[in-house]
Amino acid sequence: MVAIEQINYIKSPASVVYNSLISEEGLSKVWTQKLKVKPEVGFVNEFDFDEGYITKVKVNELKEDEKVVWECVESDPEWVGTIVSFELYENEGITTVVLKHSGWNKITDFYRWCSYNWAMFLHRLKSYCES
Repeated sequence: MVAIEQINYIKSPASVVYNSLISEEGLSKVWTQKLKVKPEVGFVNEFDFDEGYITKVKVNELKEDEKVVWECVESDPEWVGTIVSFELYENEGITTVVLKHSGWNKITDFYRWCSYNWAMFLHRLKSYCES
């Protein structure tokens, strides 16, 4: 199994970053505007990227201002069963975001493309939280 790991530093409190990752407002600004999201463990968030299917991720863990964990239950076959986590660490007003997308079976072109897109996601998250 392989994982995608990305990191970014956001000049914003962890509470702002956390709320952006669990809310429709925040995720619509950084990922897709077509979504159904609830900050509730067990809820299945839905994201539509106009690719002919809906990506569904179950909220497995929410630790306020510290961690968000999703499990992909429906999407592209390479995503199903993978885990996406966001770990947040705040120090002097700067929040470190560690994104891990684990459980990939192997490195493929789709894996590489997703790694790029996760980096872009973190870039948009930074811009949104700092504005």
